[in-house]
Amino acid sequence: MQAIPSRFEHFPSAARRLYLLPLLLAAFTAPALAEDGAQSRQYTFSWRFQEGGDLAPRGGTTKGPALTLDRDPSAAWLALQQPNLSKRERDRRAILAMAGPYRASFDFIETIDFQAAGKPAQPYQSWGTEYVYVLSNEPEFVSLQHVLVMRIAQEDGSLTEPMVVKHWRQDWRYQDRDLHQFRGERRWERTRRSRRQARGQWTQAVYQVDDSPRYEASGRWTHDANVSTWQSGDTWRPLPRREFSVRDDYQVLIGTNRHTITPTGWVHEENNRKVVLSADGSPAQTLAKETGLNRYERIKGYDFGAGDAYLAKTASYWQAVRDTWADIYRQHNRFTLAEQVNSQPLFMAMFTQADEIASATATSDDLQPAVQAALTPYLQTDR
Repeated sequence: MQAIPSRFEHFPSAARRLYLLPLLLAAFTAPALAEDGAQSRQYTFSWRFQEGGDLAPRGGTTKGPALTLDRDPSAAWLALQQPNLSKRERDRRAILAMAGPYRASFDFIETIDFQAAGKPAQPYQSWGTEYVYVLSNEPEFVSLQHVLVMRIAQEDGSLTEPMVVKHWRQDWRYQDRDLHQFRGERRWERTRRSRRQARGQWTQAVYQVDDSPRYEASGRWTHDANVSTWQSGDTWRPLPRREFSVRDDYQVLIGTNRHTITPTGWVHEENNRKVVLSADGSPAQTLAKETGLNRYERIKGYDFGAGDAYLAKTASYWQAVRDTWADIYRQHNRFTLAEQVNSQPLFMAMFTQADEIASATATSDDLQPAVQAALTPYLQTDR
């Protein structure tokens, strides 16, 4: 395994993985993406008349292993194309088509600058090898867990052992009327919708790596011949790791998400505004508009066994975490999460606990008291 910087050595293994995640994702960049072996870094559009190279995409040059794209239409895609499906069932199959083994690539660029004396931020590019697992598959609810399983090519040509990182989760619920939405400054608030507002729509709730909330949005799937797309309304989101790790001059992303299913994967498009909030929590200023394009391209022949093993070992623990959060959502209309407690962020507390108490034989009920004890110091609630 690649050497861990000495300042991380006293952290448990899961905590080290999470602290190193931005470095690793930045490291898996363009040179390893080119299947023909080309070493050039490419990006689609940029600020043409800005001089110098400081607007080249952020990211390192470390390579991953050679990958083989799966060019055949997936079984999930073919199931989505079947005739005479109900609208709800076709929607559900589109969501399930996002599961599977992928090379995921992430591209972001500020396209409009609203600061008179400002300068666009560097574009961002990264990628990783990621499996999307189906945690739950019901007629009106689907839960998908993303897990990164990464190997790094070293100077002698050998690969490191796999590094497994439980990544984000997305829960899809049909005609959901009860949402917890981000309001800025680490606050979430319940929003209730009428039956008419929710009719025919699916909510997508996105969760952080530690299963704490990130954002929740509602939208409608449309199916036009062979094109299936879900489009959200405007959604408030916390700063992602790629942003809060390098800047702190704004508080919220406000934008839309579009998910489109392809025969060999799916694409997530983002259209975001980087917004400064006023003291009362309302938008005060937009710094820039950002476009994001995240491609999930199906691969074959890559060993995701380490991800399978991690999920099997920790399944009951993370179920206990999800159950604990479900209780919080039921009981509280508003809550705030502390950034750190005793200099430790929530994700470190949860991943450390997962390493220490995860058991293949324990149940969610067995583990929930310990999860509740770890989570409570970070949580401030207001009914």
